[in-house]
Amino acid sequence: MPSEAQDLPRRGRDRPALQATLAAWFPAAQGGLSPIPGGMAAARQRLAALDPIAYGRSRNHLDGAVTGLSPYIRHGVLTLAQVRDAVFAWLRERGYASPERQAEAQRLAGKLINELGWRDYWQRLWRQLGDGIWHDLEPLRTGHPAEAYAPELPPDIAAGRTGLACIDAFAADLTATGWLHNHARMWLASYVVHWRRVRWQAGARWFLQHLLDGDPASNNLSWQWVASSFSSKPYIFNRANLERYAGDRHCRTCPLASGGCPFQASYESLQQRLFRPEPGGHHPVAPALASLEQGRWQVSPTPSGPHPPSPALTRPIVWVHGEALGPANPALRAWPGAPALFVFDDDLIASAGLSLKRLVFLQECLEELPVTVRRGKVAEQLLAFAAEHGADGVVTSTAVDPRFSWIRNAMAERLPVLVLEPDPFVSLKAAPDLRRFSRYWRRAEPLVWRHFG
Repeated sequence: MPSEAQDLPRRGRDRPALQATLAAWFPAAQGGLSPIPGGMAAARQRLAALDPIAYGRSRNHLDGAVTGLSPYIRHGVLTLAQVRDAVFAWLRERGYASPERQAEAQRLAGKLINELGWRDYWQRLWRQLGDGIWHDLEPLRTGHPAEAYAPELPPDIAAGRTGLACIDAFAADLTATGWLHNHARMWLASYVVHWRRVRWQAGARWFLQHLLDGDPASNNLSWQWVASSFSSKPYIFNRANLERYAGDRHCRTCPLASGGCPFQASYESLQQRLFRPEPGGHHPVAPALASLEQGRWQVSPTPSGPHPPSPALTRPIVWVHGEALGPANPALRAWPGAPALFVFDDDLIASAGLSLKRLVFLQECLEELPVTVRRGKVAEQLLAFAAEHGADGVVTSTAVDPRFSWIRNAMAERLPVLVLEPDPFVSLKAAPDLRRFSRYWRRAEPLVWRHFG
């Protein structure tokens, strides 16, 4: 196995060679290559194919005009602000910027802007909650106690061998490609939690192993929405819903299609089969949710630590992390000639069981940036890199993951760390109410659309 100080060889766009190198570095990482390549060049191709109106009309269908931008947004190859501006540029080019057509533009393209808003909302919640996103935010509304749910994902689900053609196809797509349509994610999560009665955390960990766009914020909080620990009711589906948005591609090959399909029922029947009525129909509000007011959540806050005055650096290194792998990275833009380092986080990769396709995607993004790539303990590698270059500090871009704050604070004991902010999706003068997306969006949406006007 390569030593921790060894730089990752740069192999251009030869994907099999890159896969072999990363497999040698991380022999425990499972899986092969995703058909989705990393990097800004691939992101720009996706952005050029953007059609926000077609997206709004067909996004719920498995063959709809989805953007495929989520892996690039998740890793900062593209920022939410860049995608927002691309949507507005698309509308302007087609004549929707005139005052008499702006309302029409908002109606036609509002679904895509709304989805970008969801991403911003999840990130704001993660910043408030920290690792609290791994705990139920509200009591389950299923009528079952928490102990009724299994703590681990059953092997037949992970292997795609449940005997249900739709569920097995979704599992196969997840593990082979690292991406799933949002509807498929919801169906798969619902099956795991409600039909198989497995804790949502087990499913969330499984998704994060494989999804190229997987971050704990949007992933975990979406699982909680399905499970009903962050929503008004559990999400379920039936066969009619599946066939409406997926066609008969799964049902026509399923051995249970003509009898025994667990989804072949009305919603009322499924509710009675899957859930228990709660006494009095009362759903107590969890203390965590009750205390979420004006941006203050009193559970497991992000360990950000004190923020000292910005240091005046003259010879810094740039720390590039997994939330800012694009040219819009404010640290790379502010210090274009400074030595830059990305560290594959051994502890995170091992604890999360990240798949090889996720690591290859990250490296493909990095190969388009002026950055050295190493592996090991992140703070140790950055401090050693700084010493090699006689640096007087570290400059980086902000990140939401609590690990960023822990690593930053560990380095700050030895070297000053300057953290720069990327362009925001929306600037809010006061902390928004994050108890529900609708409350956040009522404040944020008008401000987002000002960028169009």
